[in-house]
Amino acid sequence: MKQPNFYQENKLRKRGFRFIAGLDEAGRGAWAGPIVAGAVIIEVDKVNKVDRVNGVLKGVKDSKLLTPKKREKFFEIIIRQVLDWSVGVVSEKVIDEIGIVKANKLAMKKALENLSFKPDYVLIDGKINLNKLRIPSQSIIQGDTKVFSIALASIIAKVWRDRIMIKLHEKYPYYGFAQHKGYGTKLHWKTIQKYKICPLHRKTFKPMKLM
Repeated sequence: MKQPNFYQENKLRKRGFRFIAGLDEAGRGAWAGPIVAGAVIIEVDKVNKVDRVNGVLKGVKDSKLLTPKKREKFFEIIIRQVLDWSVGVVSEKVIDEIGIVKANKLAMKKALENLSFKPDYVLIDGKINLNKLRIPSQSIIQGDTKVFSIALASIIAKVWRDRIMIKLHEKYPYYGFAQHKGYGTKLHWKTIQKYKICPLHRKTFKPMKLM
């Protein structure tokens, strides 16, 4: 599989864009817990610097394809090397209230708003349309496997959400959240059958909706 590259960022640089944000989410398909979006800005005037950093970040790819240990390692490097980064978090309660599609957009909007630098272009993983933000953007299917800044954002989102779920495991220890992070695993389903759902579960999602 090809590694994410700077093709999109360099193309935008030639068009005059400087502060380009990569944007991705984690937790969209989980049964429990929040959805988290990550945003990362690479200053493309300094792409060569980031290329040199890529020696340290060699092996960066979609967060789902990395081990937890590698994600944590890259997370610590990313937050030190990029121009800016942030996250946006939307709770399971809000997900149930407005639906996962709107919650996904809301998390991404929050992540962008939480940036210290305002991006002049946004590269988004998937098919999400954020035109209402009045920032030029492009949605790229499987962008986390193709675009370097989106791959970085995917790592930020995934690590941040995993940390949330590990912390919540202390409050709800019977469900194994520290292991499966709220996703629909056999272990998770067994704990739901035994202990029923807890406040962290998304009640509008199957199988919780059917219980």
